Amino acid sequence: MSVTRSDNHAKSNATSDAFFPEAEAVREAVRDTVKGTLNGGVSSVLPVPPPPETSAERNSKRIAANGLALQKMPFAGVEGAAAFFDVDNTLMYGASVYWLGKGMSRRGILTSRDVIGFAWKQARFRFHGAEHHGHISSVKASALEMVAGFEVRKLQQLCEEVYDRDIAPRILEPVAQIAAAHIEAGQEVWLVTASPVELAEVIAQRLGLTGAVGTVAEVKDGCYTGRLVGDLLHGPAKAARIAELAQERGLDLSHSTAYSDSANDLPMLERVGNAVAVNPDARLAKAARERGWNIRDFRRGRRAARIALPATALAGVVVGGLAWRSHRLRNREQN
Repeated sequence: MSVTRSDNHAKSNATSDAFFPEAEAVREAVRDTVKGTLNGGVSSVLPVPPPPETSAERNSKRIAANGLALQKMPFAGVEGAAAFFDVDNTLMYGASVYWLGKGMSRRGILTSRDVIGFAWKQARFRFHGAEHHGHISSVKASALEMVAGFEVRKLQQLCEEVYDRDIAPRILEPVAQIAAAHIEAGQEVWLVTASPVELAEVIAQRLGLTGAVGTVAEVKDGCYTGRLVGDLLHGPAKAARIAELAQERGLDLSHSTAYSDSANDLPMLERVGNAVAVNPDARLAKAARERGWNIRDFRRGRRAARIALPATALAGVVVGGLAWRSHRLRNREQN
């Protein structure tokens, strides 16, 4: 007996229907869509895409999902109250600047060996328990040639790409919810990080926060000069910067909250009226217990805390690799 193509098609449909009861409805919708398109219109079965969700709408959902009560937020209703968040291992898992380095590697600006090699050399910062002045000076020396000749516009575009691809999936949602609740309570919320300010500003914008401060590279004629404006935003520099913000924007630090994972941020935490240790390292956990500060731990496992690299160390991943890139380009021009 011969079997026609339509017979095989019917058997195939019968088999798929057995495993997927909605198959016939799907086929009908497809037929309607094709028919509507061929007739010069668009079938009514095609859903109209919803408008893009605003930052305020995302923040409202975050608050609702976490059941946060705005009236219980620290200093709710107090004029000048604000909140300051460290980024790496506080607002997100891992180090933001590492993912910026990976993005540069994807574009051929750095090699994977540059990223991994420099990260390994800097890893001793975490394992030795602290970042001391000599290490910070070493990182700054490398940073002086960080992005020499690199266009600001291209780095900003790369930061947006890196956020969407690499950082967004690593945002610590419970901490983002807390930040959103501060915003809903009428407080300014600032990110304070040693990472490049361009990357920090993208993170703040995507999360609907007030703004961000970070390490600033000097710019001339739309390109980076290879020099820093001031110092790396690290340790005491963070405390000084939030004090400047408070003066500039009329904030009251005595009625503000700061969140961090690292003992290196103790100067910033001590400047505000309410300090919160988030995913704290051993030194910060000890200091928080002694001072009676709140401790919030959202880590998936202690192993992540042990192997995480600090922000300033990983800043060297990017700045060191880009210094090498600048050196290579100059050699090519001379030859």
